[in-house]
Amino acid sequence: MPKQVIFTEKGPKPLGAYSQAIRAGDFIFVAGVGGIDPATGQLVPGGVREQTRRALENIKAVLEAAGASLNDVVKVTVFLANPEDFNDMNEVYREYFKENPPARITVAVKIPGKNFLVEIDAIAYVGKQ
Repeated sequence: MPKQVIFTEKGPKPLGAYSQAIRAGDFIFVAGVGGIDPATGQLVPGGVREQTRRALENIKAVLEAAGASLNDVVKVTVFLANPEDFNDMNEVYREYFKENPPARITVAVKIPGKNFLVEIDAIAYVGKQ
């Protein structure tokens, strides 16, 4: 099955050797993104709420570039630098996945990059349901 690289200027440019997303068949795999403002390339000011919102907006933009939406997301992984930020992250997350939220795992880890509090990746399914 051939893979298709997805890229949009509306999402942050990759900081390493990876693509913003890959479409493989009926699935879109969005790489982990943090709270980077694509317009400036800088981390958004504020805390975990602001970074979570920006990360989800980045995922939304990449999915839209692939012809999909957040409604197509079936699995999310959230990486938190501080486990005590879970409730604040979750509150913002719920704004983006109000009905039929995807499966999710949230883990506390050391996130590479200065001052990153959250990183999120997603898998979307765009086949027939």
